[in-house]
Amino acid sequence: MHDPGTQGGAGQALSPMQLVTDRRIAAMLGLGFSSGLPFMLVYVTQSAWLSEAKVPIATIGLMSELTLAYKFKFLWAPFLDRYDAPLLGRLLGRRRGWIVASQVGVMLALAGVAFGDPEHWLAWTVAFSLALGFAGATQDVVIDGWRITVAPTERQALMSSWAEIGWRVGNLATGAGALYLADTVGWRAAYLCMAALMAPGMIAALLAPEPESDRAASHDRPGFVATVAAPIRELMTRLGPMAVPILLMVAGFRMPGYVSSAMAMPLFKSLDYANADIATVTKLFGFWVALGGTFLASFVVPRIGMMASLLVGTIAGSASHLSLAYLAAHGGGFWTFALAVSVDNFAYAFASIVLITYMSSLTATEHAASQYALLTSLCAFPGSVLAGLSGFAIEHLGFERFFVATSLIGLPVAILCYAVLRMQAGRRTEPAA
Repeated sequence: MHDPGTQGGAGQALSPMQLVTDRRIAAMLGLGFSSGLPFMLVYVTQSAWLSEAKVPIATIGLMSELTLAYKFKFLWAPFLDRYDAPLLGRLLGRRRGWIVASQVGVMLALAGVAFGDPEHWLAWTVAFSLALGFAGATQDVVIDGWRITVAPTERQALMSSWAEIGWRVGNLATGAGALYLADTVGWRAAYLCMAALMAPGMIAALLAPEPESDRAASHDRPGFVATVAAPIRELMTRLGPMAVPILLMVAGFRMPGYVSSAMAMPLFKSLDYANADIATVTKLFGFWVALGGTFLASFVVPRIGMMASLLVGTIAGSASHLSLAYLAAHGGGFWTFALAVSVDNFAYAFASIVLITYMSSLTATEHAASQYALLTSLCAFPGSVLAGLSGFAIEHLGFERFFVATSLIGLPVAILCYAVLRMQAGRRTEPAA
């Protein structure tokens, strides 16, 4: 069990040889890759297929709701902490068993989507896309649970960074890669290739070390209510008086980013940037810039501490939207565009790793998957709701003032982060009763 009030001190950095030989890091890279595959294929990439199949735009928009499994995964995550996967649990342990089971589910769902025909039988595509979203969200839950339980707190920033690298590579494969394959060999073959790409993640799960906690996992069978309530009750009890400010901070931390990202693409199109330039900047440049932010976070967190990193992350993440405000106000050529987007991507990647590491530190070993799923849903939900109103805000404010406003949203979050830092410092200096 981790104490969020004291963790985050400097840990020993891994040597280059340890980076190569540590099975946890190699497995994390592969698992991160498989985690990055399903989400884009549930909706974003699939929307291109649906458009070609002449599916009405309103229907395509409604199909974005198929990603809701990622927002509500905390509802079934407690059962993944408490129950073994059928057959695989005995062979691989609780968490690795569920990882492989969810990966098989992703592969079967992708194959189901591949053999569909959205132009003539959309219900088939909807059903298998819904299954794909559920399997992908489940995979995320159990991979996060494995990551948190297999490595100590001081290694979580490093583990999160390698998971993020793998995720971004997988996301690139299902974005640009799947579209390229669709143009070359057709959508059915593209989706079957994406199913085959789950193999490296499955191999990583089979070769990954088993968490120590899995070897002594409880096999009791509590009731439905007890299973769902136990992780929440344990988290609130352990955090005590700090629970409300900490959870508010988690809920608000990514809110500016969610709201801003919803209107980034409309901004680029309003400035008449070509699709090729947008793809080059956001996908190719963005990939490497985000990796830089990821590695910087893994370097900074162990050295300045968790709470200080959170404060830096929320300030940098919010302030970076000013680069988009500048772009909205002045426009500019390709390199101005690239610089503005790179500043935003770098800060976003840095803040993401800091938040992932912090949320990991808040979980208890026995409830790692369920509590982390709850925290990520809490983090995503408020920003997602506000993002839905961003178009109305643009109509009243314009792009420039909108992005300035999203930067200002981060100000109360930064103040709350500083307050939590001070409160936790005060608790540590209080004399023992």
